[in-house]
Amino acid sequence: MVGSFRGAARSLLAASVLVSLGGCASYLPSFSGGSPEPAPAPMAAPIPSNIRSEDLVGRWGLAAYHRDADRARTEAAARGQCKLPFVINRSSTGVSMLGHDSPQVQDMLVKGSAEGKTYIGPNPQSGDPDDREVVSFDGRVLVMRWVDPEVAGRYGTMVLVRCGAEGTTASRGPRPAPAPAVPR
Repeated sequence: MVGSFRGAARSLLAASVLVSLGGCASYLPSFSGGSPEPAPAPMAAPIPSNIRSEDLVGRWGLAAYHRDADRARTEAAARGQCKLPFVINRSSTGVSMLGHDSPQVQDMLVKGSAEGKTYIGPNPQSGDPDDREVVSFDGRVLVMRWVDPEVAGRYGTMVLVRCGAEGTTASRGPRPAPAPAVPR
């Protein structure tokens, strides 16, 4: 009786090992020449934007608002921030600038969408939660809002005003002395 019990126990153990290995076999690669698993689809290239990366490069005064009624006042406040500008540099992928919630500068893509909107963000997909949507841009004033509602609630709508050319200040500075009068 003990011998038949041991034989039954060995058979049961062998069967459970085979069942366990059978489950693992579904995760092993096939060496029998069967068809391989399909490769993941490549990420689609971003849709081109109507704003060029070069148009965004520079030094910007930055301010933000939460109510549309504050936009004009916020634009004036942004002009005063050129002492400590928000810098957008050129990068190999588009532009290099700060994202949200990180002190590290990131490479960002400037990308369009099928709806004709422009987004700036780290991922190729337009309208990604880490993106900013360009609300308006006229070359001097750039208005952007975060796509993620939670981030937008914290940071508001960003108004960037282009600072003066490199090496100059945004103010006009002192007036030059008038030219001496020429006797007639």
